[in-house]
Amino acid sequence: MNTVRMTAAQAMVKWLSLQLTEEGDRFVDGVWAIFGHGNVAGLGEALQKAGNGLPTWRGQNEQTMAHAAIAYAKAKKRRRVQAVTSSIGPGATNMVTAAALAHVNRLPVLLIPGDVFANRRPDPVLQQVEDFDDGTVSANDCLRPVSRYFDRITRPEQLLTALPRALRVMTDPANCGPVTLSFCQDVQVEAYDWPEAFFEPKIWRIRRPEPDAYELDAVAKLILAAKSPVIVAGGGVIYSGAEQDLADFTTRHAIPVIETQAGKSALAQSHPMNFGAAGVDGSAAANALARKADLVIGVGTRFQDFTTGSWSLFEAKGRKIVSINVHAYDADKHGAIGLVADAKVALAALGAKLGGHKAPAPDAVSRAEWLAAVDRHCSPPAGAGLPSDAQVIGAVQRATGENAIAMCAAGTMPGALKLLWQPSQGGYHMEYGYSCMGYEIAGAMGLKLARPDREVICFVGDGSYMMANSELASAVMRRVPFTVVLTDNRGYGCINRLQRGTGGEAFNNLYQDCNIEQQPEIDFVAHAGSMGAFAVKAKDIADLEAQIAAARARDIPTVIVIDTDPTDGPGFGDAGHWWDVAVPEVGTTEKLKQAYAGYLASAAKQNTVN
Repeated sequence: MNTVRMTAAQAMVKWLSLQLTEEGDRFVDGVWAIFGHGNVAGLGEALQKAGNGLPTWRGQNEQTMAHAAIAYAKAKKRRRVQAVTSSIGPGATNMVTAAALAHVNRLPVLLIPGDVFANRRPDPVLQQVEDFDDGTVSANDCLRPVSRYFDRITRPEQLLTALPRALRVMTDPANCGPVTLSFCQDVQVEAYDWPEAFFEPKIWRIRRPEPDAYELDAVAKLILAAKSPVIVAGGGVIYSGAEQDLADFTTRHAIPVIETQAGKSALAQSHPMNFGAAGVDGSAAANALARKADLVIGVGTRFQDFTTGSWSLFEAKGRKIVSINVHAYDADKHGAIGLVADAKVALAALGAKLGGHKAPAPDAVSRAEWLAAVDRHCSPPAGAGLPSDAQVIGAVQRATGENAIAMCAAGTMPGALKLLWQPSQGGYHMEYGYSCMGYEIAGAMGLKLARPDREVICFVGDGSYMMANSELASAVMRRVPFTVVLTDNRGYGCINRLQRGTGGEAFNNLYQDCNIEQQPEIDFVAHAGSMGAFAVKAKDIADLEAQIAAARARDIPTVIVIDTDPTDGPGFGDAGHWWDVAVPEVGTTEKLKQAYAGYLASAAKQNTVN
């Protein structure tokens, strides 16, 4: 057997550079890196030597580097990934939040934190977390519960099995998620005689699981018998590349589609069978369909509580739930009839079974009324006063075209965008599985790197911007252009409304309600500008539209700040649905007593069969 001698870090870098997609691209596009004493001498040296064979990019924070990598993988429909490496200690634990985000959203990212010495000679090393009762534990063990695959590399030859396992997880449509290879720093620099065959290029194909014949027949019979079926389109439609298949299926069989956060834009809003967002932040038309549906057909969805109205939305007597998903865990939730299969394959197989069958036509009038209401709600303000989030969304919608992708993660805007944004196919990118404040700026950079052909609009509130904004500097350094619409409502306006809506008093959310000596007046324009971005404050909605248009000519990020009304919420009319947020059982105010009585009434409608 022919061998080649190199360090473990050099072997990892070379092997990763040779893992290919079916299209011939590197599956691991490159590595985000902040170097420290746990990875600079080993991985740092190996990455420097690799050059463009496996590019390295400098970020500002380990968590936000990972957010950028996750957004890239999401935009690439899980077909390509990026890696992130950190030192030991705080660099590694900074990635725990990002790993949880990827785990919840079923998104692949390769995390390579440095670790303590496998030989233990210098213990305890700088930044080492010592477990008094377990000598095998390090800070990196925090990543175990939020990794789909975790391995600690304590010998070079362990990479011979660990690396293929890592790629196998990230390319598995069912088990896809974050992988952590905790790399002991002394092992990174240790030499080993590697088999030359280990470095043969390998193509990784994403499989498409076929449906079980029995499950397929059972689901087809349910659809044929249904009087009011509805499809709930989740992110699995997009990851499968089944957008056109869904459009054909819903058109041919007249089954209306409602959307989750992850599934929004699988079907363009202009499609006549798209009735909009479902659930807590859902449209009136979509939720009306959901309430009367006798058959709910989930396609690639986890049936998260926002989608199901905490399992109180699908209220028709005797209604059944079908769940088409690549993973049996998701397919069998809440008493669903599971169809374990890839979305694209399943829709084709079901279409063949259904033939020319058409369900009773949905109420097209309700859809038209809903879209007309959206237009009214998003129209420019008639008078003075701060604009609402809906009016900001309307301005951005008018100033962009079908090429735009709206993205966000936390606060008021996710619900408002799901409710009001009218995307073309692929024109929506939301991290709402973990709803992670601080994802937005880094996520916008990762999204734009993955989709340089699309205009990326990042919606972020002032609270989320304050949590993580430093990757603006990275985007400037790399000349990655996107537009940030920073809505300043002077605090956590979304949670302030939730607090008051559940019987509480305004407390510790808006700055004016905090235990402070002085209301902060943060100059977000100066702050963003100091990192090299083009920053400007929009005077009003008309100015916001003009600034959105002007941003398209720049090759750096543009940050547009606009003051908004903190009291305005995303819902209107009969849109939206109840969400299970626990309310105190006893309290001293009449407002709290009424809130608890309303909570009990809504909770009584929950159907939580598991």
